[in-house]
Amino acid sequence: MLKLSIMSEEELTHIFGDLDAYIPLHEDLLAQLARATGPDGTVGQIGQIVVSWLPGLNAYRDYCSNQVAAKALLDQKKQDRRVQDFLQRCLESPFSRKLDLWSFLDIPRSRLFKYPLLLREILKHTAPEHPDTPRLEQAITIIQGVLSDINMKKGESESQYYIDKLEYLDDRQRDPRIDQCKSLLCHGELRNKSGTKLHVFLFTELLVMTRSVTRNEHHCFQVYRQPIPVQDLVLEDLQDGDVKMGGSFRGAFSNSDKAKNIFRVRFQDPSQGQSHTLQVNDVFHKQQWLNCLRSAISVHHPADAAVTTPASSPAADAHSKRRSSKISAIIHIEEADENCPLTPAGPTSAPSSPCGDETPSPTSTSPSSRSSSSSSSPLSSPSPKHKTKKDKRSLCALGKRKETMV
Repeated sequence: MLKLSIMSEEELTHIFGDLDAYIPLHEDLLAQLARATGPDGTVGQIGQIVVSWLPGLNAYRDYCSNQVAAKALLDQKKQDRRVQDFLQRCLESPFSRKLDLWSFLDIPRSRLFKYPLLLREILKHTAPEHPDTPRLEQAITIIQGVLSDINMKKGESESQYYIDKLEYLDDRQRDPRIDQCKSLLCHGELRNKSGTKLHVFLFTELLVMTRSVTRNEHHCFQVYRQPIPVQDLVLEDLQDGDVKMGGSFRGAFSNSDKAKNIFRVRFQDPSQGQSHTLQVNDVFHKQQWLNCLRSAISVHHPADAAVTTPASSPAADAHSKRRSSKISAIIHIEEADENCPLTPAGPTSAPSSPCGDETPSPTSTSPSSRSSSSSSSPLSSPSPKHKTKKDKRSLCALGKRKETMV
């Protein structure tokens, strides 16, 4: 690419790093293994070799910590038709094995994380009394420390890269805690309740919502609303159907219109900023976000790590069971009506009640109509054998109605 003048030497160094500097490191390991190889082609003891060689892998810290910036520059250069054409020709060539350039650039990092697996496998097949056993255990400890250092350095570099990409429309959005963020715990594209795409960053100290924008061909992230300090963050796990994207709440639309995979974040003090209802693509990514958010919150508030959510309430448990099948839905509706009997009783308001989401009609609130309903309803009849077909149809209809309203 340098000869074709489609990239400068500085850009190539930024993307590829100093790969040539790592060749002597691996040549040294190869030479040590060659000297230790016996006439039969086997190596009697490898423990001391790897114990002395593994610390040298710290040399990959700079390469791995530069990957975020390297990937961003490569993606930017791909917008150039000449670069795009060159990379496509490489991809179609036999030597590429149908792998794109980034697949090769990411190999050093992925290979590093295979060393612990390799050493554990060797240890697994090494006799306990063999001299290599304690050295292999020591080698595993060494490589785990090396990888931990590399991960920490990479995390700090990634965090700083995105912090530098933040664009503030108002100086009041610039929270001084952003400079204390040494790690990026999670980030990705979500949608808010209005359907707006937001790129959300969860740093160790702040939750920052942004809009992805381009300024003079450079990608940056425009801060959206006020960042929420993690120590002031409240997380709510919302159930599917609780909110309609666009602002409508449950019960106003059919099941097909209701939002799925949603959660809400807000300030502990509502006066400091608004809440944000966010939607992810699927259940897996929602769980990832919830885990990251709970983990971050637990650092500041260990007692609040287990966030109380609708998913853990009795109403949610009954709801999930009723949705399993039509038969189980009817069964659990009967159980719910036993918990909320249609008999004259004082007014109650229990959020966790299975019937708490239904608003009684004027006729159903009067004691006389409740008594009449209780005497004729198949749910409260003492003798099930007297149920008529009409009553069974009413029961099924009731089940379907509750299915849509819960």
